Parts: sequence; C-alpha cells; structure tokens
Amino acid sequence: MDFNMKKLASDAGVFFSRAVQFTEEKLGQAEKTELDAHFENLLARADTTKNWTEKILHQTEVLLQPNPSARVEEFLYEKLDRKVPSRVTNGELLAQYMMEAANDFGPGTPYGKTLLKVGETQKRLGGAERDFMHSASVSFLTPLRNFLEGDWRTITKERRILENRRLDLDACKARLKKAKAAEAKASAVPDFQETRPRNFILSASASAAEHELRLAQTEFDRQAEVTRLLLEGISSTHVNHLRCLHEFVESQTTYYAQGYQFMLDLQKQLGRFPGTFVGNAESTSPPPATTSPTTVAATIPAVPIIPVVPTVGGASNPATAVDRALNLNDVKPPASGTRKARVLYDYEVADSSELALLADELITVYSLPGMDPDWLIGERGNQKGKVPVTYLELLS
Repeated sequence: MDFNMKKLASDAGVFFSRAVQFTEEKLGQAEKTELDAHFENLLARADTTKNWTEKILHQTEVLLQPNPSARVEEFLYEKLDRKVPSRVTNGELLAQYMMEAANDFGPGTPYGKTLLKVGETQKRLGGAERDFMHSASVSFLTPLRNFLEGDWRTITKERRILENRRLDLDACKARLKKAKAAEAKASAVPDFQETRPRNFILSASASAAEHELRLAQTEFDRQAEVTRLLLEGISSTHVNHLRCLHEFVESQTTYYAQGYQFMLDLQKQLGRFPGTFVGNAESTSPPPATTSPTTVAATIPAVPIIPVVPTVGGASNPATAVDRALNLNDVKPPASGTRKARVLYDYEVADSSELALLADELITVYSLPGMDPDWLIGERGNQKGKVPVTYLELLS
C-alpha cells in the first residue's frame, strides 16, 4: 500500500496541535473561541430533540411490541434488510386457544358457545392490533428512526468538523500570540550585537502565523455556517414529527374505537345468553352504577310473593318457576321503592316475557323474589317485562 508520508506527517502534526490545544483549554491555560448565544441555543435545541426522540422512539417500540426478544429479532431483520416474518398477536393466540377449548367442551354447551363468541372477538381484536402496529410503524416510528439515523448523524459529523476547526483556530491564535510576544521582546533588547537577521526571522514567523490564522478563521466561519443551517433545520424536523404524531394518534384512535365496538357487540351477544354475566360498560354521564346485580336486586323492594308451582318429583327451579308463574298483567309494583333506570344499549326481546329497550330511555324497575339476579322487572308506560341488569344504569 502506497502511503503519502508528507500527508501522514501533516495529519499527525494537526492532530497533535489539536490535542495540545484541547488539553490546555481543559487546564485553563489557553483561550477558547466561544460561539454566539444563538448558535449555542441551536445546539442545545438539537441535543434536546435528539434525546427526546430516542426516548419516544424506544417507548413507542415497547408499546407496540412489549416482548424484548421480538424487538431484537425485528431489529436484526431490519439491519439485514430482510422481511420480518409475520407474528401472531397475543389476541389472536388467545382466540385460537378459546376456539380449541370450545370444540373440546362442546360448541353447543353454554360455556363452549361463550368461548366461541369471545374467541371470535379476540381474533378481531388481534387483527385490529396488527393493523395498528403496522400503521404506527410506518407513519410514526420510521420517520423518527430516519431522523436519528440520517439527519442527526449528518449534524453530528458537521459539529465534529466544526469543533476541529475551532481547535485549529485557537491553536493559530496561540501561535500568533507567542510569535508577537517573542518579536516584541526581541525589539525591546538593544541591538549591540547586530541581531537584525534574528529579528527579521521573528517578524516573518509572526507574519506566517497571521496568515495561518486568517485561513483558519475562514475555514471556521465556513463550517460554522454549514452547521448553523443544519441546526436551523431542526424546526422542519419538528414540523414533520408533529404531522407524524397526528397520524399516530389517528391510528391509535381507530384501533381503540374498533376495540370498543368489538367488545360492545360481544357484550350485547353475551347479554342474550341465559345465566351469562356481563359487567356494565362505562358510560359518559351520569357515572355507571357500581352495585353488582345481586346487590341491586336485594336493594329493590320486592312485590308480594307469588306462589311457586312445584315441578314433578317435588323439586323446583326458582327462576323457572317464577317465570312460569309470572303473569305480567297481575304483577303490581310496590307502592314505594321502585327505581328509575337509564337504558345503556338497545335490547331486542328473546320471548314475550321480556321488554324491548331503546338506548338512553328511562324506565321503572323492581325485582321479584326468586328471580335470576341478572334480571329485573321493567315498566314503560303500559308495557311491562323482564329486562337484563347489564343493559341498565340504576339512578338514585
């Protein structure tokens, strides 16, 4: 390999000069050229942008993929420029297990039927999660990563060059200062021994130092302008990241809206299954009742006891017996203790003993002894029938 010894020696000299200047600055033995306040503010703003971008990027990656092993795998595939293999989401895996369990327990049984319904919803949730992860990665993570791996590396490179130019400039200032001091000292000494040639050499050395200083100042000013333009471009980076942040919020809003709708549909389906308990969904106003169905049924005064018709063999099923003996025309609400309830969702009746409901309407409710705690008697004008507690918000 052909080495350019002159260039190698020159580079070594420059490196040594910068090292001496840097060390003397740290020891307080040399002056340092300070950047203007605006430039310092640009540098601080750029550093802050880089630090927070790294943190936001990392935490967003954790949000989208909590598994650190999976994140490392995706990082390696990306660096190798290979397509990341499709991975089953946690929701889809849960859906698979639920459906397989339903087939083992029997899809016709209440438990198996409910597992199938919940499994289908979990599968839909998993698909929505996959779409959200892809959208967030493209619209939010990629721009942040491109900034750190592209623009920020360029800024860092130019800042490093600017620091080297500053060290060269300050080293030239130090040499010029020493040359001027030596020249002044020599001029002050009486010339009894004809030392004019030596003085001429000192003067020439000072002139050479001044020339080097002018060149170093020019290089420093040019590099400072290049770095300044790059740092001012951080404002454009903020605008771009702001747009990406809006897209991320839109994707997340869509994802959560889909999840809410899926669970709302599932809750309505499970509310029609006999003996299935579904907790009240959160409502906006007024706050939902926190009392459990059993407690609600216990706190509502009951009408007089209706005789229960025994079944064959002397045994009786309380809920079935009440339903069989219930004559809605004969049932009278108690004189006091009935409560008002707001309907949370529309409800379609499954048989003639139930009362159809419309969201946001107000009805009167009360309980009967021996009824399933998930059900109440509801009245709306002249209409009367059983209503599911999970579709109601009891009002005081």
